[in-house]
Amino acid sequence: MGQVWGAATEPAGARPATGSSASKRLASGGAGGRPDSAIPIALSTAAVFPERTADAFEAAARLGYDGVEVMVTADPVSQDPEVLRRLSDYHGVPVLAVHAPCLLITQRVWGKEPWGKLLRSAQVASSLGAKVVVVHPPFRWQREYVRDFEAGLARMSAETDVILAVENLYPLRAGGAEFAAYAPHWNPVELDCQHVTIDLSHTAVSDSDALEMAGQLGGRLAHVHMADGARPGLPDEHLVPGRGTQPCAELLERLPAMGYGGTVVLEVSTRRALSGEERYADLAESLAFARKHLQLPSVAAGRSGAVG
Repeated sequence: MGQVWGAATEPAGARPATGSSASKRLASGGAGGRPDSAIPIALSTAAVFPERTADAFEAAARLGYDGVEVMVTADPVSQDPEVLRRLSDYHGVPVLAVHAPCLLITQRVWGKEPWGKLLRSAQVASSLGAKVVVVHPPFRWQREYVRDFEAGLARMSAETDVILAVENLYPLRAGGAEFAAYAPHWNPVELDCQHVTIDLSHTAVSDSDALEMAGQLGGRLAHVHMADGARPGLPDEHLVPGRGTQPCAELLERLPAMGYGGTVVLEVSTRRALSGEERYADLAESLAFARKHLQLPSVAAGRSGAVG
């Protein structure tokens, strides 16, 4: 793992972010000297795919994000809390959330038992000082997990300080018919769960009203995945905010008045970027959009110089 760490975190020419450690940066008021009361804006490690988890920390530091959300995937770095801690310290970027490995493509990451995967996610989050674990509703075929999902979440929540925030998904549609791939429901508004993540790319797929969903959730809204979508149905686009049809700006503008105390995570897709420069431009645009509509001061060139 030492070789992986060296290769992943200290490529030729890499420099630590200005300000030393994540803990010192938070103590001084967050990125850009903003007040501690400001809603933090994080970068999902999924946003740099097909680049590596380590590259997301570098991007977040260079662009001036307040932290990262680690999507646990087959990338060994995403699964190793010690390596993640070193990345966080080196770049001066805290881990603010962990996304449990509950995608179809991560069904074998950390074993196949869903409660074990969720427990491990919470343990990793706690060890890194992250406050939130994002979890999906069960797939319908996970029958035992489905039966105990709501009660099990309540039990686990009572045993940890980490927030377990259930993310909205979507129904599947084909030939005019609708199929429920998730149970007890794809929409956390319909679930008996204490905390929820709203994803605006997913509201596009499900053709849901994101503002209405946020209003229905009220104080249960604990986490936001900020991305855009252009149309109902798959694919799940995860566009840069402002490039689709979702009320991204409106939701961001309402969060402070709602008393929202969570993080806004930019979970955009840059997999079609033709260059690193294009990927960084999309991530910078996403951050500027979130800052503008949260009415936060901008940080013109991040913390480590120009984008490129």
